[in-house]
Amino acid sequence: MMKFESPYGVVILTDERKSHILEFHPDVRRYVQYFAQTLAKPEIIVTSKHDANAIICYRYFPRQRRYLAIVISIGPRPFIITAYVAKKPKNTTL
Repeated sequence: MMKFESPYGVVILTDERKSHILEFHPDVRRYVQYFAQTLAKPEIIVTSKHDANAIICYRYFPRQRRYLAIVISIGPRPFIITAYVAKKPKNTTL
């Protein structure tokens, strides 16, 4: 289990979620080292269209021209649902 500081409190990444992310989004492996930065100071935050209790935190990587997107469930015990690499962020900002 990993823990990260964020504007929403301490966010947990369970071993199960980390395994899921790396299995279904293997391109995220090279970005795991940036999870702490991305969650501590997200460059962009958007609400999830699918879950009112979830937000997506983004950090841009200019060399790759990609965003690291980390989806977290906010609430009393915030946790990472998934993470993926995107060409652009979703539209709805907080």
